[in-house]
Amino acid sequence: MKQIQINPVEEIRQAARTFIETYISPSTGGNPGENAVFAFHGNMGAGKTTFIKAICEELGVTDVINSPTFAIINEYRSETSGEFIYHFDFYRINKRSEAEDLGAGDYFYSGALCFIEWPEKIEELLPEDAVHISITENPDGSRTVMEQGH
Repeated sequence: MKQIQINPVEEIRQAARTFIETYISPSTGGNPGENAVFAFHGNMGAGKTTFIKAICEELGVTDVINSPTFAIINEYRSETSGEFIYHFDFYRINKRSEAEDLGAGDYFYSGALCFIEWPEKIEELLPEDAVHISITENPDGSRTVMEQGH
């Protein structure tokens, strides 16, 4: 399992480039290829939104990127590839049916990149090939990004 260190946090853009090179086919201009759905696990404040923001910026998103906590989903478009990228935050979801009502499954199986925060709230809706990523804050303030076996 690949492990990416973000130390110091100012180097997050380099960590995002490493993530893209590792998990998202760079030869297709940001088109996800085999990996399209990424489930980010981590405690509140671990840096999930910040890391997803850096990934989106590296993929050519020029829109304002922020946590979709209240909207639940934000849609971005890469200026580089023209591809859509979906960013979900299921923190406020209380029942799986709420995500189903939003059409989450349609997004997950669309082939577009999907970055999901708080995926444990909708685990049974995720595709089997979703890539589970944990972000952990270390005592020195650095972050460790690592694929989880699932």
